[in-house]
Amino acid sequence: MDIKNINATLAVSPQIHPADLAAIANQGFRSIICNRPDGEGADQPAFKEISDAAAKAGLECQYIPVTAGRVKDSDAVAFGAAMQSLPKPTLAYCRTGTRSATLWSLDQGARGTPLPSILETTRKAGYDMSGVVRRIANGGRTPTDTADASHDIVIVGGGAAGIAVASSLHARDSDLDIAIIDPADIHYYQPGWTMVGGGIFDASTTAKTMASLIPRDVHWIKAAVSAFEPQNNAVILDGCRVVKYRRLIVAPGLKLDWNGVEGLVETLGKNGVTSNYRYDLAPYTWKLVSEMKAGRAVFTQPPMPIKCAGAPQKALYLSADHWRRAGVLDNIDIRFCNAGNVLFGVKEYVPALMDYMERYHADLMFGHRLVGIDGPARKAWFAVTDETGNERQEELEFDMIHVVPPQTAPDFIRVSPLADAAGWVDVDQNTLRHKHFDNIWSIGDVMNAPNAKTAAAARKQAPTVANNILHDMGHARSVAHYDGYGSCPLTVERGKIVLAEFGYGGKLLPSMPTWLINGQKPTRAAWFLKEKILPPMYWRAMLRGKEWLARPEMVG
Repeated sequence: MDIKNINATLAVSPQIHPADLAAIANQGFRSIICNRPDGEGADQPAFKEISDAAAKAGLECQYIPVTAGRVKDSDAVAFGAAMQSLPKPTLAYCRTGTRSATLWSLDQGARGTPLPSILETTRKAGYDMSGVVRRIANGGRTPTDTADASHDIVIVGGGAAGIAVASSLHARDSDLDIAIIDPADIHYYQPGWTMVGGGIFDASTTAKTMASLIPRDVHWIKAAVSAFEPQNNAVILDGCRVVKYRRLIVAPGLKLDWNGVEGLVETLGKNGVTSNYRYDLAPYTWKLVSEMKAGRAVFTQPPMPIKCAGAPQKALYLSADHWRRAGVLDNIDIRFCNAGNVLFGVKEYVPALMDYMERYHADLMFGHRLVGIDGPARKAWFAVTDETGNERQEELEFDMIHVVPPQTAPDFIRVSPLADAAGWVDVDQNTLRHKHFDNIWSIGDVMNAPNAKTAAAARKQAPTVANNILHDMGHARSVAHYDGYGSCPLTVERGKIVLAEFGYGGKLLPSMPTWLINGQKPTRAAWFLKEKILPPMYWRAMLRGKEWLARPEMVG
């Protein structure tokens, strides 16, 4: 724990964990404030886990979630009210402690505490509040006529898409003034988490520091985005700093809505409830699978869109294959509860996948959307839609359940001028340029082009956007078009993969000759690609601006 004292009644810290609460109580704290929303990070415990542990330690606990980049005046008021009512001293935490320190600073400013005193107090605690000065002095309003920073190209998001497009731009023109905005310290290779859940990869191999991956000479603005003002070519950061741009690329990924299933956050990581969609839970998947000898295993898939549409069934296949090899498959009742009505969206791959569902005796339950879960009781509830559109609720008991949460665009995207009616960034599906703002592009999971949301898609999108920005600047001859390419290596058993590769409209787009990898059949060559080739290709090529098998299509 890295607890920083603000004053005699308040301390702030980065993310805490349930195991820390007893020690926190022993240090004399009497209450906890959580300022971090559930589901913000891949390795983050839910608030319910913290509050349960706090109660056992005799601590009061309040949940005042503040979305990264959206510290509102009302949040500061709520924080101040909590500080008035809770027993002291109080420990407030978020991802790094900065949001908690910011809330305290805003509340103190509203109470008339001299500004120099606020800045000095937070500086001694290790938090720089200089970015909030204008907000305190300006009544929470953020002027956009001046900027704290200005760059030719600003990229929002340092995930696979953001770093890949930064590297593609930098590789084309190393003199470009590029900045990436992202608050995270760690970058995750999320396609590897299926393999972690299958006992093949170690989780630590899927994580690297953000600082080690951002290209040299690309500025890293380590902050969260609060809002966009495209009419002013401005991005507003948490703390009300303003970054101006000439061209903007929006690539923050999507939001995993763990709270979208009632009772889920309270039981994640225990009671047989797991998910390969969270870094810290994928190892728990393997623990459950490797220890299970009999019972019912349930695997869920929410409504589309989700990142990697094949991942829910990949977890099933690898689990079932382990049980088959261990000789216990006949003792396990496997259910695949899919909110949709097809096993896979591209029909050419369905026959091979159905063969494996039959091999593993898996019961396919289409039209089943997970809506609630009771971990201790080992029960889950599904909204079941029949062929006529009528909906009923169905209860299903389980011994283990692999949950894929509902997924949406991040909050700060959904409420922005960049979003379409469904909340996704509104782009032309070919050029990936925004339909209404000519100097804005988007790539990755957050935009509304009708492609699969996979890392392979971002790998093909990055050079397309890089080329098109340079064309817009007059530095490239032709416009590039993205064909909707996405890839889903479906791990049907340990050692074999059905390599689905397709573009817009389900058009098959194989990247390998069929004599080497026939994507409609399970092959060992595709497994070798997934296990041995794709991870280094991700780290050393895609994120380094080397566009292997990703050259954009030029159209004129």
